[in-house]
Amino acid sequence: MSEAGPAGFAVILLAAGGSTRMGAVKQLLDFRGKPLLRHAAESAQASGCERVIAVLGAHEREARAVLDGLAVEIVVNDRWPEGMGTSIQSGLRALENGGIGGAILALADQPFISPEFLAGLVARHRESGKPIVASRYSGTAGVPVFFAREAFPLLMALKPDQGCKGVILANSLEALLVDCPEAAIDIDTREDYAKAIGL
Repeated sequence: MSEAGPAGFAVILLAAGGSTRMGAVKQLLDFRGKPLLRHAAESAQASGCERVIAVLGAHEREARAVLDGLAVEIVVNDRWPEGMGTSIQSGLRALENGGIGGAILALADQPFISPEFLAGLVARHRESGKPIVASRYSGTAGVPVFFAREAFPLLMALKPDQGCKGVILANSLEALLVDCPEAAIDIDTREDYAKAIGL
């Protein structure tokens, strides 16, 4: 099994969606004084990762602006309307060259995920040797999730409208699940946002 050291992993922030259920550009929503996307990027940077890649699509210009000044690599996924799989693959292509041992897939709209939890996914990979270390919440498994480089082909085989949950569940013997109730709080609607900011 490959190992990803403390500086040997990347975080891919998936932030290309159109926020159709929100009715506003959720990447720009204020969370604790910062746009949601910037908050997520700063959390990713604080995890000790070597690279942060933000996959943008809808509202790219506005989203790019809130990342100004951060050491974040921006990848634009023009195929974002086709589904999450295209964004995952866009982020992974940015890692094709370079000594990255694995990547964490994370969302910009899970604001309670801590840098420590992200780093812990990589630590659990190193301890267990499992190529997939996923969050467990609400009776299922999902993001944030660490994939070692050896598991990247599973993600590159996704259909455009598929996310990574099916890969995690279909490869359960190669996956370690870590409880993360914070991951259950994602911001898809105005009601979700009101709850997240305590209104």
